[in-house]
Amino acid sequence: MADVKREIERKYEATGDARLPDLTRVAGVAAVDHRGAIELDAVYYDTEDLRLAADSITLRRRTGGADAGWHLKFPVASGIRDEIGAPLSDTLPADLAGLVRSRVRDTALVPVVRLRSTRDVHVLNGPDGEPLAELGVDAVRAQRLHSGNRATAWTEIEVELADDGDPAFLDAVERRLRKAGIRPSASHSKLARALAETSPKKKTLPEKPSAKKKTSPKKEASPEKRQREPGPPPRTAGDHVLAYVREQITEIVALDPAVRRGLPDSVHRMRVATRRLRSTFRTYRKVLDRTVTDPVGAELKWLAAELGVDRDQEVLDARLRTRLDALPRTLVLGPVRARLRIWSTARRSGSRRRTVAVLDGARHLALLETLHALLADPPLLPAAAGPPGKALTRAAHKNHERLAARIARALEHPPGPDRDLALHDARKAAKRARYAAEAARPALGKPARKSAKRLKAVQSVLGDHQDSVVARDALRTLAVQAHAAGESSFTWGLLHGQEEAAAAARERELPGVWAKACKAEIRSASGG
Repeated sequence: MADVKREIERKYEATGDARLPDLTRVAGVAAVDHRGAIELDAVYYDTEDLRLAADSITLRRRTGGADAGWHLKFPVASGIRDEIGAPLSDTLPADLAGLVRSRVRDTALVPVVRLRSTRDVHVLNGPDGEPLAELGVDAVRAQRLHSGNRATAWTEIEVELADDGDPAFLDAVERRLRKAGIRPSASHSKLARALAETSPKKKTLPEKPSAKKKTSPKKEASPEKRQREPGPPPRTAGDHVLAYVREQITEIVALDPAVRRGLPDSVHRMRVATRRLRSTFRTYRKVLDRTVTDPVGAELKWLAAELGVDRDQEVLDARLRTRLDALPRTLVLGPVRARLRIWSTARRSGSRRRTVAVLDGARHLALLETLHALLADPPLLPAAAGPPGKALTRAAHKNHERLAARIARALEHPPGPDRDLALHDARKAAKRARYAAEAARPALGKPARKSAKRLKAVQSVLGDHQDSVVARDALRTLAVQAHAAGESSFTWGLLHGQEEAAAAARERELPGVWAKACKAEIRSASGG
């Protein structure tokens, strides 16, 4: 993977009246090293319809300066981005191409903007000479490379925190700049400003405004703002279901590069989004045409299973290590930790490479295209045009009844494999009921919110029970391997017993948690 850097910076307007203040008066700054000017030349790439810009993602090829090369930036929070760099080359490196694939899909990337900047560099150093931040005064000349050939220019000040620096330092710098009359920039990036100011639809002032009514140019929204501007509020059942569907699809697309990068919890979150989406298709079959959504649901099930190759082993490893760490040393007999590590490594070998290969595959690309098409032309049934209260309440109630039946059936079995399997089925029903309540929350308000919370508690109890079932199976395997190698299997048996006790405790806890969920069941809605 290419180099990754966490970029924390702030941008300011540099007007003709403003001058840089004495920055040695900023707390912690002992000296300012003026490095002089450098020339930077960057070409930004995107699809013709600016899909990357819509998500505040920038992809550029830049020459000049110390970090010439390809740079891909993902937003993390306001003023914070992850910058992924690759060496300078004529074509986009494969690693970076993979990271934008979920947005771009099979659409070509084209040059959209060229930015040439003259940067006057000032390094703010601390008492020991260590750099605290770099301040650049950038004279920018921007040229649009598609949809016309418009150009614009401006000057801005950019302050970037040094690696591992304290973000609070930027607050101190900003206070000093504000006292000098320098204000934060209205645009979060140079690209966003360039696209806005060179838009073919950009309006300009008439030469002679009416004397009766002063007019001013309407500021052109950035591409990402235009595409993210909310439409009319949801009114129908179809509106609310589609809003939830859109939320999950957006999550799947956004998490694709995070999974490729191996970011914490990204696989789990992407898998949950696929499950939520599939569950929504199944729950709201009166709203969305199942002849369209069932095949999509099958592909989502495939994707969740592929993602689970890595995630399930990760969860199991963490559970077994936690159990083992809690044991007194006197009860850990034999090379237990080494055997657990070897077993875990063997089961996970190549799993992350396989996950990335799945995301690179034609099947996943086809799924992304299908999801995009589904949002563009949703398969709404006549019931979708009706008020949300009745349709969403009915669907939530039906899922609640299904869960009730599965829990009752599971508890009829004596403890053992049959009950374990039935409780696992109940867990699946709990997820579906919870997701139905979540989708209904914007329309039904507090009742749906309360129901989702209580159903999450039921899901958690059933989930921990299932994790114990899986852990016991793994512990038995480890005990057999240890015995065959002439090692003591005592510790594995002890952990197996603990898992049995944990599962029994969850079974005793279930009726009380379920009773609370029943009290919060969505039974009616007002205001349809």
